[in-house]
Amino acid sequence: MKSLSFLFIAFALSRVAIAQSNPSLRKQQFNLENGLAIQGYDPVAYFTQNKAVKGAASNTFTYKNVTYRFATPANLKSFQEAPEKYEPQYGGWCAYAMGATGEKVEVDPETFKVKDGKLFLFYHTFINNTLPKWNKDEPNLHRKADASWNKFTQS
Repeated sequence: MKSLSFLFIAFALSRVAIAQSNPSLRKQQFNLENGLAIQGYDPVAYFTQNKAVKGAASNTFTYKNVTYRFATPANLKSFQEAPEKYEPQYGGWCAYAMGATGEKVEVDPETFKVKDGKLFLFYHTFINNTLPKWNKDEPNLHRKADASWNKFTQS
């Protein structure tokens, strides 16, 4: 019985590792618009300038099947050296929705938060901004969003 449990656990762990390293699954799960992550905004600028900056077509880089644009060659180089540092959480989907309902919801790339070295993006329209809602219950929503995102990446 112990060997059967061990085999099941080993199988489950191998599926997780395969899904996380599978570029086509990754591309399917990310929020892409016209093939671009963050609607073409520069992921590094959120960290270095604390604002959303559109990337340029001349500074494009694809990391594990997800394409990003950068405002400057220096930002492109920074991303190439440490992509995991700059990629948005939850595949670029709304962090609040991922935590509140476990759903993939579009974002406004100009509504964001950088906290603890991570980039979080949020849905924002004229009548609804989810960033203040996230801020009111961040620890709980963050925990739930992490769990929800893990379900998508392990499919």
